[in-house]
Amino acid sequence: MTSFSADPDGSDAPFTGIGDPVLVVTDKRRSLVAVAGEREYDEAETVGLFHVTDRARRRWLLLSRYPVTAMAFHPTLPLLAVGSGEYDGGYFFEGELLLVHLETGTAVSLIEHHLGRQVLGLEWLSHQELRVLMAPPDDWKDGKAHVEGHTAVVHRSDWTTVEAKSLTGRDLAGPRGPAPRLDHREAAKRAVARLAVPQTRRHGISGAHG
Repeated sequence: MTSFSADPDGSDAPFTGIGDPVLVVTDKRRSLVAVAGEREYDEAETVGLFHVTDRARRRWLLLSRYPVTAMAFHPTLPLLAVGSGEYDGGYFFEGELLLVHLETGTAVSLIEHHLGRQVLGLEWLSHQELRVLMAPPDDWKDGKAHVEGHTAVVHRSDWTTVEAKSLTGRDLAGPRGPAPRLDHREAAKRAVARLAVPQTRRHGISGAHG
């Protein structure tokens, strides 16, 4: 995933480059909004971080290998967990679990396996525990692979020191159950439309959560 800064002066079109919004999550405590988008053809998917006070100002923009499916702000640390992935069309559910630093936009890909896993949901249970919902690794002889998934709770004492490729299959092992593939596009589009309006014409920060 590549990061670059944009909109340093708070342009009138801070969401330019995001593409069509697919997911929005907010951190009201820090007045931050993360917006994931998809772009046409073979362009990379995107994640943008925006600071919202009187208007939205982009802090950075990331380019993702896979469609972004889940995001969650860490409750205390300047970190954003980003899950992505998709079915490869024939066998595997590939994807990434990324940990992004809010100040710099630098991202670390955490899953050890070279194909990763398609991440379907993320939730910080505490400042040390991240719950990860993932699709099964593949659908070989598995008729429910597209509607079920595995849930793991990953514990790290300090997430700021977590290294790339450090989450093993054991870390990501967990019980299996229903895992609907949710579509947040309409809610994300409405949230971005509200955020694009100056503060004097809207009431607070609102958004769609995964």
